[in-house]
Amino acid sequence: MGEYKAIQNDDREEAVIKDGAVKRGLSCSLVAVFFIAILTSLIFLVIWVIANPPVVNPAPVPCDDPCVVILAESMPLNLTFPDGSPRFQSTYAIWKELLATAKETIDISSYYWTLRGKDIFNDTSDFEGEEIFKELMAAGTTRNISIRIVENKPSHYIADLDTKELAAKGAAQVQSLDFNKLMGGGILHTKFWVVDKKHLYLGSANMDYRALTQVKEIGVGIFNCSCLAQDLDKLFEVYWYLGNQTTVPPKWPEEFATVYNLETPMQLKLNGTNATAFIGSSPPAFCPSGRTSDIDGLLNVVESAQKFVYIAVMDYIPEKEFANPMEYWNVIDAKLREVAFNHHVNVRVMGSIWNHTSSDMIVFLRSLAELGTTGRFNIQAKLFCVPAYTPVEHEMPYARVNHNKYMVTDNAAYIGTSNWSGTYFTLTGGASLVVNQTLAQMETNATTLQHQLAQLFERDWNSIHATPVLSNVKCM
Repeated sequence: MGEYKAIQNDDREEAVIKDGAVKRGLSCSLVAVFFIAILTSLIFLVIWVIANPPVVNPAPVPCDDPCVVILAESMPLNLTFPDGSPRFQSTYAIWKELLATAKETIDISSYYWTLRGKDIFNDTSDFEGEEIFKELMAAGTTRNISIRIVENKPSHYIADLDTKELAAKGAAQVQSLDFNKLMGGGILHTKFWVVDKKHLYLGSANMDYRALTQVKEIGVGIFNCSCLAQDLDKLFEVYWYLGNQTTVPPKWPEEFATVYNLETPMQLKLNGTNATAFIGSSPPAFCPSGRTSDIDGLLNVVESAQKFVYIAVMDYIPEKEFANPMEYWNVIDAKLREVAFNHHVNVRVMGSIWNHTSSDMIVFLRSLAELGTTGRFNIQAKLFCVPAYTPVEHEMPYARVNHNKYMVTDNAAYIGTSNWSGTYFTLTGGASLVVNQTLAQMETNATTLQHQLAQLFERDWNSIHATPVLSNVKCM
């Protein structure tokens, strides 16, 4: 019996030893499988990285072009200011110069086209628009210049007869963007030209004769500045690409990317003075890699102000006014209140009053202005009126308005194409140019774009055409 128990114990010990060996072997096998899996994953990762190398955008290179910047203003017929008031080059003159300068290409992005009186309203004040149309036709036919146009999709009330004729006669290639398909709503509201990828115009003026003689507009013409013009043309290429699409790509091809933005603006000389600049775009879905969204650029201009923020815009409405249902959108409004309260910045907002002024805008501007009456905020608001002096001016549709879309601070100049309400920044195609010449202005006392915009704003703000929003505002 004792021998049997001894044998049993030996068997148990042997079984335990075997079981432990099996377990150790299994553990070693699992470890080996684990390491093989990791090694395989690393190999696949290396292969993927080789096949898909990370895109490293080159560092921005300073622009050496002798860029010339000219502030452009459309002054409605019969609207006057006192003798000695600041005056600026006309939008018409800038467009004429761009056409005369063009040698190879003209790219134009626009909301709609009504350059001729017969398109919308026959009147002798269409003479400048008629001339621009004739010169575009000649450029595209007899001068062999390649003209490309991107416009918002025509509708029953805006037929875009001008672009139809330009295309029919072989003067231009035309693409129309359908924002209902691309974004579920919105429009292409951008207004800019790029000529020979060297010269440009960007501003509030539509391709409409009224934008030259019946509506007050502000824009900028920049000549001999290929670095800036080529960057703006990348935005045109975005629109041109979308003309053949029904959806916006979730990731934009790198050919549309830019290295110039809010964080790394272009370094250049404007009229011989040092400056930085970048181009913003809306909606954010239209911003390829590196492109700053229009709203982010705008907010940064407000945030960087230390002394004053002057704004002139047709519509200032903290709403997504075209949304259904309408939504409150206080992104800009809240920022203005913040800088006025926290940083004691002087904020002035000048909206427009005309036949189509939103009653909501007056309420919101009065809300801002009321803060200024407390003594704790330095905020003021006015409404600018472009009077109709003749029966024809009274009758003309969608005319006699201050259509500006700009802002100037002690640190930057902002010129855009969008009205200041939410939908314009979230759904609508728009563009902006942000320029900073503060150091040059301080060091050399040069006449900068900022200085000119501030002069223009002060002229309009202090004129008989601007009325405090807290008073009884009328526009005849």
